[in-house]
Amino acid sequence: MDHHLISALLKGPAVEYKIRPIGVIRTEFKTKEQCPIQGKTQPDNKGQIVVFDEYADGLQDIELFSHITLLYHFDKAGEIKLVRPTFLDDACHGVFSSRHPCRPNGIGLTTVKLIARNGNVLQVTGVDMLDETPLIDIKPYMPRFDRFSDANNGWAENKKMRPKPADRE
Repeated sequence: MDHHLISALLKGPAVEYKIRPIGVIRTEFKTKEQCPIQGKTQPDNKGQIVVFDEYADGLQDIELFSHITLLYHFDKAGEIKLVRPTFLDDACHGVFSSRHPCRPNGIGLTTVKLIARNGNVLQVTGVDMLDETPLIDIKPYMPRFDRFSDANNGWAENKKMRPKPADRE
């Protein structure tokens, strides 16, 4: 990006975006300590995606997909730190090179398995979010577009799964 354009963007008026939830995510997790680090590591964790009635028509044909990607708001996340230890590593990493919930815009992303649709309620597994998490959007997971055979795991490549450290949010 052009240096002058970046400078103009930084000096210009702050732009705010309004995002309204389209629903709520229901899970068994009432506390941060109960939530798994990643939903894929706990594929049997069940949840419900309750889409508000005004957006229910947008679910047409969603049941044709085996997996869906949920975008949601980390509404109960704590202090934003741009560099911090993660759940998988004691070394510090930048927030944009991690999936840590304490982010500048607090947007979470999880791909879950879609089990069933009952009207505006989706039954899913592989959840890793707190109960009553605000749902921002739903996108179908499409392997032909979403999977990259040459992708790597960056700093997390050789990190083993471990219990969530007690002193970490």
